[in-house]
Amino acid sequence: MWVGIVKLDLSLAVIDSNNCTVASRFYEPGWFGGEPFFVAKEPNDPAADEDDGYLITYIHEENGAGAKFLVMDAKSPTLEIIATVKLPRRVPYGFHGIFVSESDLNKL
Repeated sequence: MWVGIVKLDLSLAVIDSNNCTVASRFYEPGWFGGEPFFVAKEPNDPAADEDDGYLITYIHEENGAGAKFLVMDAKSPTLEIIATVKLPRRVPYGFHGIFVSESDLNKL
């Protein structure tokens, strides 16, 4: 479980080995999240920027009943929340997902 997300640019470690953080978002006190996932806006565009997409994750209130699904702008230095979905119950820590394209699903 995590209290937030930090985005690193390891190429900056050559310049300053103590700071390669380029974006971060910390959750509200008492809220914790699971593993975040990156979802590209244009997954089939080879010219798209590496971080042109969304970070998504589940968070929940450790000492309460609150649970949310967050969608964040991966390019934003504050990992700006662009959508929040209130969930009826918490998603367990360690819950993993997989993202496949529609064409891959059609092959099944």
